[in-house]
Amino acid sequence: MKIENVNYTITDWSKVERKEFAGESGKAYWRTFEQGNLRVRIVEYSENYLADHWCSRGHVVYVLEGELMTELKDGRVTTLSPGMSYQVADDDIPHRSRTKGYVKLLIVD
Repeated sequence: MKIENVNYTITDWSKVERKEFAGESGKAYWRTFEQGNLRVRIVEYSENYLADHWCSRGHVVYVLEGELMTELKDGRVTTLSPGMSYQVADDDIPHRSRTKGYVKLLIVD
């Protein structure tokens, strides 16, 4: 990842607007910082969340709270707990998120 056109910036996440997105089930809440080619998000998933799409975008996903299950299009499922992350490149393998309980993530893409 080469970060371009991003000035030194401090983000007070408590002041960033929280947007709601419906999943196939449950809800996702995003607070997003975007500048240049960088997007950084604090994402919260409700319990029993299932993404409504397969994603092919590259990410670094770090679990802050809860337990995140990531389904891969090839049938594999991984489970991450606080302090764990996954990294995936653009167009590597389609993936989507699922939860049983509340989850909070830091995502950089």
